[in-house]
Amino acid sequence: MGPRFLTSHPKDGAFDNATPPHPTLRSTQFPIRFSSSFLYQLREMMYKFCQENLAPKAQDIDRDNIFPELKEFWKKLGDLGAHGITAPVEYGGTGGGYLDHVIIMEEISRASAAIGLSYGAHSNLCINQLVRNGNEEQKKKYLPKLISGEHMGALAMSEPNAGSDVVSMKMKADKQGDHYVLNGSKFWITNGPDADVLIVYAKTDLHAKPAHGITAFIIEKGMPGFSTAQKLDKLGMRGSSTCELIFEDCKVPAKNVLGEINRGVYVLMSGLDLERLVLAAGPLGLMQAVLDNAIPYLHVREAFGQKIGEFQLLQGKMADMFTRLSACRQYVYNVARACDQGHLSSMDCAGVILYSAEAATQVALDGIQCLGGNGYINDYPMGRFLRDAKLYEIGAGTSEVRRLIIGRAFNPSLSGQALAMFGHTWLGVNPYRQMLCLPVQVNFKDPTALFKTRRKLVPKHICYSPGGYLGDISACK
Repeated sequence: MGPRFLTSHPKDGAFDNATPPHPTLRSTQFPIRFSSSFLYQLREMMYKFCQENLAPKAQDIDRDNIFPELKEFWKKLGDLGAHGITAPVEYGGTGGGYLDHVIIMEEISRASAAIGLSYGAHSNLCINQLVRNGNEEQKKKYLPKLISGEHMGALAMSEPNAGSDVVSMKMKADKQGDHYVLNGSKFWITNGPDADVLIVYAKTDLHAKPAHGITAFIIEKGMPGFSTAQKLDKLGMRGSSTCELIFEDCKVPAKNVLGEINRGVYVLMSGLDLERLVLAAGPLGLMQAVLDNAIPYLHVREAFGQKIGEFQLLQGKMADMFTRLSACRQYVYNVARACDQGHLSSMDCAGVILYSAEAATQVALDGIQCLGGNGYINDYPMGRFLRDAKLYEIGAGTSEVRRLIIGRAFNPSLSGQALAMFGHTWLGVNPYRQMLCLPVQVNFKDPTALFKTRRKLVPKHICYSPGGYLGDISACK
C-alpha cells in the first residue's frame, strides 16, 4: 500500500497547510471543525479509505454474515497505522490520543458498523489493554503483530450467565506448577472466531469476594484445550464475527498473566471507561451513514409534484437527525479531548455511549421513515443501520447499567467521594472543576469544610449546600 500515513503522531502544526474536507463529503453540507489540522487529515484519509475499500461491500457483509476479505482489509488498516493509534511508537504504534481513535472508529463505522465494531474490539479492548497493563515482555511479543494487522485481537469477559454482572463469572483457572489450567466458557465474544490473541478473565480464587479473585490471561489461538464454538447468527452487526469460547483443561503459562494475580478486576475496570468512549464513536458513524443516505433521497424522490424534502414534516425529520448527530458528536469529542488531557470520568464515558447509542437508534428509525416503503426493504441500507445501532444499547454495558453508573455518582449517600466525581462531569464548562478534581474528602454534613482547604479556589458567593448543589454562600452560614 505504500508508506504508512501514521508512523507517529505529529506535533501540532505539522499539517498547517491542511484544509477541511470538502463539504460535499458530509451529507449535512457542514464540515466538522477541529482545532488541529492533523485531525482534518486523519478524517479525510479514513473517509476515503473506508469508502473505497469497505462501504461498497457493507451490504454483502451484512447479508452473508461474513467478510471474506477481512484479513486483507485488516492488514491495510495496519499499513495506515489505525490499529495502534493509542499505542507507543516503540511497539509499532503512533502514540496518538483518544480523539484520534474516536475519529477512526467513526469513519470505519460509517462505512460498515459491523467492521467498526470488530475494529473497536481489536484496537481498544485488546491492544489498549495490553498497552496499559502488559509487562515489557508481553508488549514486545504481542503488540507488533496486532498493530500491523497481521494478528487480530479480542477480549473475553462475558459468560452465558454473567453479562452486566461480570464479577459473577464461573470460568476458573487453577494454578499447576508454572502454568494455569482454565475451564469454562465465554459468550458473545466479538472477533472470537478470527482472533489470534485474546484477553480472557477467569476466577483464580473461588473463595474471594465476587469482585475479587479474578485474573486476566493472554490466550493465543491454538493453545491446547482452547476452541471456538459455532459463530452466532445475530440480528445486526453481521459480519463482525461473534462466538462462544470453550476452555477444557486449557494450559496457559503463568507468564501470560496480564496484570496481577487475583486483581484482574482492576485490569478490567481500568479499560472499561475507555472502551465505552471509543465504542461511542460507532453510533456517530451510523448516524452519519443514515444522513448520507436519507438526505440525497429526500431531494430526489418526488410526490405531489415536488421533492419530498420540500415538505415541512420531512424537513423536521432532517433537522432532528442533524441535531442529534451534532450533539452526540460534540459530546463524544469533548470527552475524548478530556481523556487526552488526563481527565477520565466514568460518568461521562458511560454518558457518551448511553446518549449516542439511543440517539443512533432513533436516527435510524427516522431514516427508515424518510424513505417510506423503500426504507423497509433490504435493497436499501436503512434496516441494517437500525439493526446495527441497537447493539450499542446492549453491548459494553446496557443502557440501564450506564444510567446506574451516572445516577449513583450523583447520590452522595452512595459515594463519599461524590463531590470529586461531579467535577469531572461538565467537561470544559464547570468553573469549579479544578477545585473538585483535587483529592479532597468531603463531609456533606459540614459544607463549610470545603472552604477550609480550598477557599482560594472558590468565588466567595458560591458554596455547596448539604444536598450537594451549588447555592448562595448564605446557605452555609
